[in-house]
Amino acid sequence: MDHRLLAEPSSPFHAGEIQVQSRLGVRQVETWARRVIRDHMPDQHRDFYAQQPFLILAARDAAGRPWATLIEGEPGFVTSPNPRVLDIHGALAAGDALDGALGVESDVGILGIEFATRRRNRVNGHLSGAGNGILSFTVDQSFGNCPQYIHERDYTFTPETPVPHKTVTTSLTATQAGWIRAADTFFLATGYRGDGAHESYGMDASHRGGNPGFVEVPDEATLRFPDYAGNNHFNTIGNLMLDDRIGMLFVDFASGSLLQVSGRATIDWAPDAATQPTEALRYISVHIDEVVELRSALRLRWKTADEDMRALQLVAKTAESADVTSFTVAAADGDDLPSFKAGQYLPIAIEVPGHAGPAHRTYSLSHGPDQATYRISVKREENGLVSRHLHDHLEVGMQIRAGKPSGDLTIPDNKAPLVLVSAGVGITPMLSILHDTAREAGQRPVWFVHGARNGVHHPHANEVRSLVEAAPHIRTLTAYSRPLDTDQRGTDYDTEGRIDVAALMQLQLPSDAHFLLCGPAAFMSDIEAGLTQAGVPERQIHQESFG
Repeated sequence: MDHRLLAEPSSPFHAGEIQVQSRLGVRQVETWARRVIRDHMPDQHRDFYAQQPFLILAARDAAGRPWATLIEGEPGFVTSPNPRVLDIHGALAAGDALDGALGVESDVGILGIEFATRRRNRVNGHLSGAGNGILSFTVDQSFGNCPQYIHERDYTFTPETPVPHKTVTTSLTATQAGWIRAADTFFLATGYRGDGAHESYGMDASHRGGNPGFVEVPDEATLRFPDYAGNNHFNTIGNLMLDDRIGMLFVDFASGSLLQVSGRATIDWAPDAATQPTEALRYISVHIDEVVELRSALRLRWKTADEDMRALQLVAKTAESADVTSFTVAAADGDDLPSFKAGQYLPIAIEVPGHAGPAHRTYSLSHGPDQATYRISVKREENGLVSRHLHDHLEVGMQIRAGKPSGDLTIPDNKAPLVLVSAGVGITPMLSILHDTAREAGQRPVWFVHGARNGVHHPHANEVRSLVEAAPHIRTLTAYSRPLDTDQRGTDYDTEGRIDVAALMQLQLPSDAHFLLCGPAAFMSDIEAGLTQAGVPERQIHQESFG
């Protein structure tokens, strides 16, 4: 049977992606993916791209080989005249593997990634214009991404004009192999175009990250890297199921040099459990066809946020529910901690025995920004490398390392009413915002809406009640999906079931209310889609997810 017949006209996925989802038993991702994969960019995404100093592009050369590359410019070099268009005011570096290959109707995948805040967004589509120093890109699919395994970096521009030095080979030199083995980040280009037209056809640009050494170099003609749990879209692997050609981009962040690789991929669906890292589910091996090295290709330079991380000491460990524990930390040197905005998260690095190098994660700060310490509240995930280590082994007096708080899920810069909507451990940034709004002088109207399984799995319940009792401008709605006999309706929770838009609409919210969302991806996509259908403008809906 022709695999292309498996594609559904109304699905955001093509046959290869559907095939992988079916194989791995996650086809239910289709339900919420239909809501989060759009044919346009929300205003927040458009603003995000306009702030970036670079984009990752995936496209094909004249021979049809995929390549990933980086195009740079001062922030503002990308503009969005309407929700379906990005205009890129710049050009590829001279000698780039895709130099001269981009023209009108070229399939292009774009990844916007902000290392400093760990945000990323992706758009797939085609070029609708290429001339006068502008690449005009039209969106076919747009969606956000979970920023797992993104290593934080800050950037600067050098004043010198780059003069790239190009080398082309069919295998890796010893220096290039060392470059790859030392990398903690690379970018991928894959794609598939079947017969006819489908919004999922085209190119896809994506990111991979890990500790140095996570990309293996078995020999000068082969690369091998792990595939971790993600959003279950399986865009990359789905493409490779139908077209095994692949491009890889490694960036030397200190020198602005690029290493582009194009080859063919094979997927190891069941790697040896004795040799694979704890979190790797599959491996992808790449047989190299061509390597393009561009030395000093960029003006951009980056330094890792690890250089700015500081030691924090655990001063309190508190169980908040059956599976959520709070960890309160202070500066190990006794100095003040950097301030943060309510709703932001804390990037941490922690040494886990048996894991090569520090493991990086981000966790929302779960208390108000008026404290002298930081508090994160972490759900113990059975397969979570870091969450298990924190719960089971981190004790008072021990240390972790952390960067500066970051994140954009913060109180909007206005006095509009707020609706804080969360589920599960998504309560953590909302709790921080609740602390902040509870002490606001203006006493704007606030609704704190939360869904939990039951009282045993409802973290910070008493803390929320105490804050609300002292703040008459804050109202709450709590839903338990599976309340226990010991849970009291009217005291512990208000309604049985799950939080949905119908429940929100019953609150008779003002039309200028801003909605802040945090929780599982499917939950947020359902709420966002329902709010949009109810007429809430996109600019009044804010959300953030991270691993």
